[in-house]
Amino acid sequence: MPARAQVTLPPERSDAWNDATTIMALSALGLELVMPRVFYADPEVTAGWKARWHLSAFAPIMTLATLTLVNEHHLKNSFESPLPGCDDTNKGYAGCTTYGMFSSQSLLAFSALGQGAGVFLGDTMKWSDGRFNAGAFTGQVGIPLVLGIITAVGRTSGNLESGGQVWTSAGVGTLVGLGTGLVYSLMQRPECGYTGSLLCW
Repeated sequence: MPARAQVTLPPERSDAWNDATTIMALSALGLELVMPRVFYADPEVTAGWKARWHLSAFAPIMTLATLTLVNEHHLKNSFESPLPGCDDTNKGYAGCTTYGMFSSQSLLAFSALGQGAGVFLGDTMKWSDGRFNAGAFTGQVGIPLVLGIITAVGRTSGNLESGGQVWTSAGVGTLVGLGTGLVYSLMQRPECGYTGSLLCW
């Protein structure tokens, strides 16, 4: 009788890093939801920097969240990219019950970064005539970038996905988020009409 293939022991994976990177990714997306649209107002109204919160921001945010859920429950199984240390001998064992491409946490964190960058670019170039606002840049791009990098480093440090899986997911997420952010910011004016309200419906 042929000898049975020896099962490769799956490596240890860090639950702490898994929890931390999930929190980082959700925080990045949540920040984009609560960040106001910052723009330089039309001189015909009241010249100067203004900030407005938009309920319509739920549309691109929910799009990115839905994409992440679709990835977690469908796309991963389609790509079948094994986690580090997993092969045909230990598939289905603890630590090898899922796949690594795309990394949902990396995809979500960097899609939030792309979303923020897209909104910032649209608000800066179209609605503020190229005027730069440091506060908007920090909230829309700077902080999400830090959260994204921590997420990516945590996924690889915790042996949760490979570097290739993490950074490919980050790149795809950034491009998708940048697209949704640009489309949203260019189509949705940051000002709430002439009411002067801080919350735009």
